[in-house]
Amino acid sequence: MSKTKVLFAVSECVPFLKTGGLADVAGALPKYFDREHYDVRVVLPKYTCISGEYRERMQYVTHFYTGFQFRDQYVGVLTLEEGGVRFYFIDNESYFSGAWPYGDPYRDIEKFAFFSRAVLSALPLIGFQPDVIHCHDWQSALIPVYLNDYFQGSLFYKNMKTVLTIHNLKFQGIYNVPDFRTLTGLDASYFTPDKLESYENGNMLKGGIVYADRITTVSESYKVEVQTEFFGEGLSGILKAKDHRFYGIVNGIDTTSYDPATDPALFKNYTASNFAEGKRVNKTELQKTFGLRVDPDAFLIGIVSRLTDQKGFDLVECVMREILSIPGTELIVLGTGEQRYEAMFRAYAEHLPEQVSANICYSEALSRRIYAASDAFLMPSLFEPCGLSQLIALRYGSLPIVRETGGLRDTVKPYNEFEGTGNGFSFTNYNAHDMLHVIEYACSVFKNHPSEYRAMTVRAMQADFSWKASAAKYERIYDELKAEKQAEDANGGKNE
Repeated sequence: MSKTKVLFAVSECVPFLKTGGLADVAGALPKYFDREHYDVRVVLPKYTCISGEYRERMQYVTHFYTGFQFRDQYVGVLTLEEGGVRFYFIDNESYFSGAWPYGDPYRDIEKFAFFSRAVLSALPLIGFQPDVIHCHDWQSALIPVYLNDYFQGSLFYKNMKTVLTIHNLKFQGIYNVPDFRTLTGLDASYFTPDKLESYENGNMLKGGIVYADRITTVSESYKVEVQTEFFGEGLSGILKAKDHRFYGIVNGIDTTSYDPATDPALFKNYTASNFAEGKRVNKTELQKTFGLRVDPDAFLIGIVSRLTDQKGFDLVECVMREILSIPGTELIVLGTGEQRYEAMFRAYAEHLPEQVSANICYSEALSRRIYAASDAFLMPSLFEPCGLSQLIALRYGSLPIVRETGGLRDTVKPYNEFEGTGNGFSFTNYNAHDMLHVIEYACSVFKNHPSEYRAMTVRAMQADFSWKASAAKYERIYDELKAEKQAEDANGGKNE
């Protein structure tokens, strides 16, 4: 049997460019498919802000001109192989130059509409005819729309299937209909409430939801949540209508990269069998480095996050004094975001330098040291489609304290002192004092029941959050779509 051919279409991807968790997914997941049966490749824009280390390794494949924005537009295609995966890069400096991949909404609509058209146009020229194009978020959500429109007249694209993964429903690619039509080149017939029109605006993500053959999101709980009005960001109705083709598949992490046994960023490596000594060394060295009180028995809480309301920092702000009043508690923070939260953490760090370390920046190496050194990891999100930070924290034996939402609910199992189960701590209501109570409880278990805390740490570190299980679920979706495509090809048309 021939391999199932899949093309990931993404706006960012590790190791080339990262602004969020999408890049981690796009860079890690393709490595975990069964290569005997699946040929999975990735395409993304060739941004000028990609490091020269990678740009210099890219090899020319082809170039051509495609009709877009009432003129012929240059499309270059380059390639390189990284980690056993073939990557393609769509080149057009008028769209993909600059120091950052996103910016002006008007420009971004045009940029990613061009990217979607260019990806489809390039396929015959690069010699790759995917059975399935796997689109990620709004930036590539027009691919299923264009596939239904401009490209259906060609046998090359006939019955080609699409999957759309929603990583965060909040971001949708929205603009007013007249400009949206101009920027995308789509006919007026597409702008109706059952297609791309949403509350009198054009909506790229909605277009992908309507026209994709399958829809996924990044946890089972988030799939349920986005079909409610509160979490649905205006699209709960269309997602309910697509429920029969909608799946929740929790993300994983790259367990080769995130491995406390081998991570070169750590002060001392460790495993689930010797973590006590390893975490003690990492904690005391981090305390020394950042001027915290050096105490291996302190309850060190780590935070690595965007400092925004979505991540629950309004709750932290409300009870910050009470958190720091818990005896023996220390806090180390890494991240940037809203000015009010940056200022709050800086103020507490200035006032209580031996108890709070505020690092208003981002450092990959420091993030890993925080995961390794901390006893608990605070993540009280208002909503969290999946979340990667809690998975990394579990891997490094830092027990998550989370609100039960989205992927946090699916991956963090609350401690049950009567049954001796769980791998973290959680609270249900979005309430600052509920969060405070759980932090106090976690500290109490750490101080008064150390053997149980250690047992929970072992369970956390031994849990399997690799991409292997998730990749198998995607493989089943690809297999279903390939079978549908073959049936439609045999029937000479599309099955309704």
